Amino acid sequence: MRVTVFTSNQPRHFRLIEKLANVADHVFAIQECTTLFPGKKKDYYVASPVMEEYFFHVRAAEKQTFGDVAFPPDNVTSLALFLGDINDVDMKALAPALQSDYYVVFGASFLKGPLAEFLIEKRAINIHMGASPYYRGNSCNFWAIEDGHADYVCGTIHMITKGLDSGPILFHALPKPQTVDPFLLGMISVDVAQNAVAQHIKNGSLYDAPAVPQDRSQELRYTKNVEFTDEVASRYLRMRPSPETVRAILDKRDLSKFINPVVL
Repeated sequence: MRVTVFTSNQPRHFRLIEKLANVADHVFAIQECTTLFPGKKKDYYVASPVMEEYFFHVRAAEKQTFGDVAFPPDNVTSLALFLGDINDVDMKALAPALQSDYYVVFGASFLKGPLAEFLIEKRAINIHMGASPYYRGNSCNFWAIEDGHADYVCGTIHMITKGLDSGPILFHALPKPQTVDPFLLGMISVDVAQNAVAQHIKNGSLYDAPAVPQDRSQELRYTKNVEFTDEVASRYLRMRPSPETVRAILDKRDLSKFINPVVL
């Protein structure tokens, strides 16, 4: 079995590659790269003292959950690209990676054009870190917590379409209720989503349940990267909920709001 994954280069992305390599004979990993030190170095996010402090907590939670970056297993063939370049790469250059049994997108840029059309035809899935259709766009789990909705922190596994995070949903993957810092909750939700996808691929059950179209009328917030400002990050650092508050919210989570929920 062969799996192709379009992803990025943070520790959480490397761990997904490893998890897929554990269940597949071969993995093709196309990684769109950004700095490992957001907030400190200007890249996808601005560099500022506030952002540096915010992403210090993000990186600490990520390291606790996923460890550090590392070389991939022997059964992985990788290709590194700059973030956003993927849509301009000739499909012929990607040819070895376009003959797989499964296609997974996680943390890649918005895929368009011939590549997107190919992935739609091949029933590719996207791991969207956020609860679609309620939260779509950028940093969705952050905004869910900011809105007081830690119960919406999860991963949405949905089919790729031409829209952003808008494809029919296969299932939601949610972390079990626990007393945990919000930064760590976000990373745990990533781990849960990755594990659920890898297990479904291993079992051959990824497409067993029919995909459910998203109801756009249920959308609570659609966010863009430009909305994540120093002011927003500073407020979150001061006022984010305590681990005990997170647990209380998770204990009251209504699973009927989610599609085929997987709680791990």
